[in-house]
Parts: sequence; C-alpha cells; structure tokens
Amino acid sequence: MPREKGKPTKGFTYSDYLAWPEDQRWEVIDGAPFDMTPGPETAHQEVSSNLHGILWAFFEGKPCRVFSAPFDVRLPKRGETEDKASSVVQPDVMVVCDPAKIDVKGILGAPDFIIEVLSLSTASKDHIIKRALYERHGVKEYWLVHPLDRIVTVYRLVAKGRFGPAQILDGEGLKLEISHFPGLLVDFSRVFPPKPKVVREAPRGYFSGQDQDHP
Repeated sequence: MPREKGKPTKGFTYSDYLAWPEDQRWEVIDGAPFDMTPGPETAHQEVSSNLHGILWAFFEGKPCRVFSAPFDVRLPKRGETEDKASSVVQPDVMVVCDPAKIDVKGILGAPDFIIEVLSLSTASKDHIIKRALYERHGVKEYWLVHPLDRIVTVYRLVAKGRFGPAQILDGEGLKLEISHFPGLLVDFSRVFPPKPKVVREAPRGYFSGQDQDHP
C-alpha cells in the first residue's frame, strides 16, 4: 500500500513527485502514489539484471536503447504538460527506439517494450493498473515475469490500440521472441537463477524395506 501523502484535489503530478525525498522510491499512476520502498528482493534483481543483459547485448550498436529501473518514464495524458503529467513510473526493463523521447530526466512518452519483474508487493499493480496504463499509452509489447513461479505473461498491442489476450507461458526451458524485434530471442534458461536443491528426509521411524515394528 502506498505511504500516505495527503491527497490533493486533482491528484499528484510529476512536479509533486520531484519534491519527494530522494531516498524513497515512488511511482504515480493517474495521480495516485505508490510506494516502492524497500527495494526488491534478490531473485527479482537477478532476473531483472539478466533480462537487461540479454537485451543490451542484442541492441548494442543499434538505434534502440535499453534502460532499467530506477529510471523515470513520464506518461502525460492528452492535454497534460510534462510537469503536470499524472503518471510517472519506473519499469524494471524497457526498450526505447525513438531518440526524441530520451532526455536528461529519463523518458517522456511510452517505451516500445516493457518488462516488469513481479514481487509480492507489486504483482497486482503490475498486472492490472500498469497493464491498463501501458495499453493506453501504446506500449507495443509488455511482459510480466514471475521470478519464483517462473511464469511469463505476454501482452501485445493489436488493432485499435488495445492489448490482445494475455499469453501465459511456463518459463521452464522457454525461448521467446519479442514480436516487435524479429530475431531477438530470450532464452529463459539464462534468465531464471538455478533452483535451490531440496533435500527431503524420510519421516522418523520409517525404515525403507523393513517392517516398521522391528528396528
């Protein structure tokens, strides 16, 4: 839940966001604040870093650029000036192909491709609130990656500026192409960390191959 900031009549804007403490991480979506502190857990960071590395290697020397959080993306609605933008977010990983959208403050306008790595505290926001935001602003492809369940959910922009049905995929052994960037194949065996080994012990008093009444 977002930390209470006292709600103004018309919601928060990018100008308000800039005045908040630098040691805290926030997002603002349609004027509503979302607290992002404390930072993500280890599995989240490992998956996010691996995805960034794969994308960076593909786009090295190409016009599109890869960025990762914390990095501000301002998404003003039609009629909103930049400083009055009611949405500013920090996607985990993103690709931006229009250099005019990149400035010293971050990104102004929708990235072409966004990945959000899920955590318990952000999953519902990423699945519902951010999905609607990214769809409305024309993000061409949106992935949600669950680092523990190893599930990948894919949304792709289709006709009339809407996302098509969610594609929910098992991440184990998955090799997935980003439709907007032909030839960019993400091998999720390089994304998810190795599973921890689970050692199971027999219940006390159980003796394999022997009558349990005789020790």
